[in-house]
Amino acid sequence: MLFKLSFKNMKKSIKDYSIYFLTLVLGVCIFYMFNSLDSQQAMLQVSKSQKEMIHLMIDMLGMISIFVAVVLGLLIVYANNFLVNRRKKEFGIYMTLGMGRRQISKIILIETIFIGIISLAIGLVAGIFASQFMSILVAKMFEANMNKFEFVFSKAACIKTCIYFAIMYLAVIVFNTITISRYKLIDLLHASKKNEKVKMKNPFLAILVFIAGSTILGYAYWKVTADAKSLVTADKLLPPILMGIIGTVAIFWSLSGFMLEIIKRSKKIYLKDTNMFVLRQINNKINTMVISMSLICLMLFMTISILSSALSIKNTMQRELVEMTPVDINLVKMANLPEESIHYGRKVTYTEAQREESKLSIKETMINNNFDMNKLKDIIEIPAYIEENIKLSDFLGDKYEETKKEYPGMRFDTVELIVKVSDYNKIAKLYGIDQYKIEDDEYIVVCDYDVLLEIRNRALKNNGKNTLNIAGKEYKSKYNECKPGFVMMNVMHANTGIILVPDNCKLADEDVEERLLVANYNADTEEDKQKIEELFTSNESGFVQSLANQGIEIDGMTRISLYESSVGLATIVTFIAIYLGIIFLITSSAILALKQLTESSDNRQRYLILRKIGCDEKMINKSLFRQVGIFFGAPLLLAVIHSIFGIKFALYLLSGLASEKDLLPSVIATVIVMIAIYGTYFMATYLGSKNIVKED
Repeated sequence: MLFKLSFKNMKKSIKDYSIYFLTLVLGVCIFYMFNSLDSQQAMLQVSKSQKEMIHLMIDMLGMISIFVAVVLGLLIVYANNFLVNRRKKEFGIYMTLGMGRRQISKIILIETIFIGIISLAIGLVAGIFASQFMSILVAKMFEANMNKFEFVFSKAACIKTCIYFAIMYLAVIVFNTITISRYKLIDLLHASKKNEKVKMKNPFLAILVFIAGSTILGYAYWKVTADAKSLVTADKLLPPILMGIIGTVAIFWSLSGFMLEIIKRSKKIYLKDTNMFVLRQINNKINTMVISMSLICLMLFMTISILSSALSIKNTMQRELVEMTPVDINLVKMANLPEESIHYGRKVTYTEAQREESKLSIKETMINNNFDMNKLKDIIEIPAYIEENIKLSDFLGDKYEETKKEYPGMRFDTVELIVKVSDYNKIAKLYGIDQYKIEDDEYIVVCDYDVLLEIRNRALKNNGKNTLNIAGKEYKSKYNECKPGFVMMNVMHANTGIILVPDNCKLADEDVEERLLVANYNADTEEDKQKIEELFTSNESGFVQSLANQGIEIDGMTRISLYESSVGLATIVTFIAIYLGIIFLITSSAILALKQLTESSDNRQRYLILRKIGCDEKMINKSLFRQVGIFFGAPLLLAVIHSIFGIKFALYLLSGLASEKDLLPSVIATVIVMIAIYGTYFMATYLGSKNIVKED
């Protein structure tokens, strides 16, 4: 009997369940997709380091899934609360007919389990098929071979999804039982006649609060953009964050009274069609959910910022990776080792044999240790010098004190690296980057790391007349700015500065700080290149490791290893951003949708009155569309404004990892995701609301 009644009720209220059902299906689908990567990665042909990156990504997504499950659980409880409240009058009639609270709880339990099973099944099916596209995406981002691609079902992800879903639903059942036990018959029967009490705000006070909130937000925006350099520690970053939260709450608290007062002054707009009714409805909604609207706005802000910034990081790293890895290998060897030095914060003592060996070139060391030099081609080796009297602080000159105050955490005692211009040009030619010419009394600074580039350019603005005393001779800067360039490969532009001097600069052999060897692999196929690669990267049988076992330290990096680590890092950041961004977006959209549907249900009588005074269905639908549009648009608009400044600050913090050049494609991708999910909830809410208020 109860089962039959539950089934009929659910069938009758299927349209009311649309948002709830959509949220459950999306949640299950996304949860399964991101937790099934452990099964999908098995069919990808990737290197050992890429497999380690994929395992790291899976572990991180697993931890984040706990947070996601909590968010989805709270959202499901909130959504279920809407459905229960929507049917208060129905429950009141059941109680009038003699049905007890326990039986009503059983009806809700059966309906909840039934809709849960259906949504879980559909969500899993959608997730299983969507995860196949996820496999392709993972393979593309890791540039893996997909020759072994096959349809994959992750049993572990399915079980995990079912367990988490069951725990969420258990919380819903407990919540429903508690809610039903507190119902009183009189409240249930008159539920449709009871509305939230709305206190009208003083318009003058609302305007003052709006101005104050806007001022607070404006100051916070200024802090994270124009004064971003001062936000170097967590305690200094906290005030702008708090100001952003307070300003957002103030805007939404004052918005209803402020907006009503402004529009009322324009009679043509206020009295046109159903604008008066729409405005009053919006005013009441925002009035009663200030905190909810603020939280939704902040979640949308996080979604936009996280997705845009993460995708920008990925695009920047992929673009710069091509620019910054022009050869197969860089090797670096410290020269003229002292008796003792500080290495990574610890004291290191070198033997006489190590000190003598450090005077040899890298090529000599390799030959002496039986390395087959025929495995390499395009070999270039150069020395890089230092002079203890030329530090970054010396280079900055009269700009040092000013810069030190602005960047208190920077190491200004770092000794400057000096390279002869012909040596640099040899490498630059091989790299395919700009080569330079200088006179006997000139120097050039090559630098491409944004922060140091800006700092150095300040010192060089003195009409190019900044002088440095190198090897007992005065040299002046040829340019009043740094020039682009680098000698060491990296995953991004990270050259903090190299001083190029003429070839006749009398630098002593004792001043050689390190030696750099660049080369390409003498191989035509990827397999042969990989064999040579292992000689430099393997910790077990590699040539570099064998040198280390003898106390000879040669560091370096290869294009393949840089490429794999960069792609792996970018992919991890992107996947986590997409996962969190979509969950925040679904949560925000669902809360707005459910609140609007609740309002439409509560205000059904008001729409009946509109019909009685002459409004046709077209006017009512137009009125409803405007309400839903403003309701969804208000938090989104403020979130977009927040994001403009938030993304700019994120790019500043991620200087070198993300660039404004790569922001546009990231923003476009974010907009597409927003339209797909937020737009779907908007249309579902409008159609659901229209169905609720339509005349029977």
